Amino acid sequence: MKKYKARIADRLLRSKLEGKGAVLVEGAKWCGKTTTAEQLAKSVLYLADPEFSRQYLDMAAIHPSHLLAGNTPRLLDEWQLAPQLWDAIRFEVDHRGELGQFILTGSAVPPVTNEIHHTGTGRIARLKMRPMSLFESGESNGGVSLHSLFVEGNAIGDDCHLPLEELAYLICRGGWPLATEMRPSVALEQAFDYCDAVVHSDISRVDHVARNPERVKRLMQSYARLQGTQSATTVIRADMLANDNSSLDEDTVQAYIGALKQIFVIEDMPAWNPNLRSKTAIRTSDTRYYSDPSIATASLGLGPNDLMADLNTFGLLFETLCIRDLRVYADACNGQVYHYRDASGLECDAVVHLRNGSYGLIEIKLGGERLIEEGVSSLSKLADRIDTTHMKNPSFKMVLTATGEYAYRRKDGILVVPVACLRD
Repeated sequence: MKKYKARIADRLLRSKLEGKGAVLVEGAKWCGKTTTAEQLAKSVLYLADPEFSRQYLDMAAIHPSHLLAGNTPRLLDEWQLAPQLWDAIRFEVDHRGELGQFILTGSAVPPVTNEIHHTGTGRIARLKMRPMSLFESGESNGGVSLHSLFVEGNAIGDDCHLPLEELAYLICRGGWPLATEMRPSVALEQAFDYCDAVVHSDISRVDHVARNPERVKRLMQSYARLQGTQSATTVIRADMLANDNSSLDEDTVQAYIGALKQIFVIEDMPAWNPNLRSKTAIRTSDTRYYSDPSIATASLGLGPNDLMADLNTFGLLFETLCIRDLRVYADACNGQVYHYRDASGLECDAVVHLRNGSYGLIEIKLGGERLIEEGVSSLSKLADRIDTTHMKNPSFKMVLTATGEYAYRRKDGILVVPVACLRD
């Protein structure tokens, strides 16, 4: 048996169980939800177990409380297969009057919610899991803590020894827990297998709507090419039509995208809307991202050597990796990651905004003096536009890089941090 690699979600799940009767852990297949939940569970019901699944689903319809009996916390894995369990759990939590009773895991949003009559507010907390960050998989040394940047703001300094070739491999391998234990040639195949499952099965099973696998494949390729952009559905449709002779309307494209979101393949980023000194119009469109960069590389049929031969594509997909990691680390800080872009064209790749109003501004660059200076310029311009009479000053400004031997603070106060130094 492989040794369990600790996840940042471990302590988040433990904390949420202390405050609610049940916790729903949701995220993409293969990201480690069940294994993480099993670390705390005292009994388990696997609803997808092929030997007993039919019995479980029948029991859920007839006598759902029977499935909830067992030592607590009781794990109900792939709960969305029997959506009526939601109300049964809410009812059981109310009547037991105890916290930490149930853990639900799900790799898809239920296709229909007419069997759910209560939101679960006050009883069921939610926790989103993503594929492993570099710190969780062991490739980041964790010398720079995102949390500490919000509470300390002192000098930083750390070595980084991750070659660019290795980072190209990590982008293509992704953060799939099982892949982190495999030899490289086998590990690289896992993202291709994941995409094949999405194309031929998962996207149709989520809501029982048959979808054309070739069209799904073209959509995923288009989405990969448009990572980090605010491209409209019309742009995605046009890109798909370049290789699709049949009719394809915008509503169909949007429906396909919606299905990918339901199975957590896609996780777009919302726009940040700060108080500004001037009346600059802020773009409010979401930014397109996959939940893991390996989905993009596999969709495009790329490997590490392809990224090394095309640094523009490398930079595009490096950004997706950084956004994945920042989301994992921000969750541990009670924060969320946003994107900023205004009508003048000024952008900020990532804004980590905490519940208490603190925030950090981050530009993502492959590295090198010229690109770092571009990032510094963008960060400084945005910081100057923020109205600090109505908002806090940024807790930090950071250029997050792929290359570089050190993490350090410049004389102007801006941080330069290789991603392989970062942690929660």
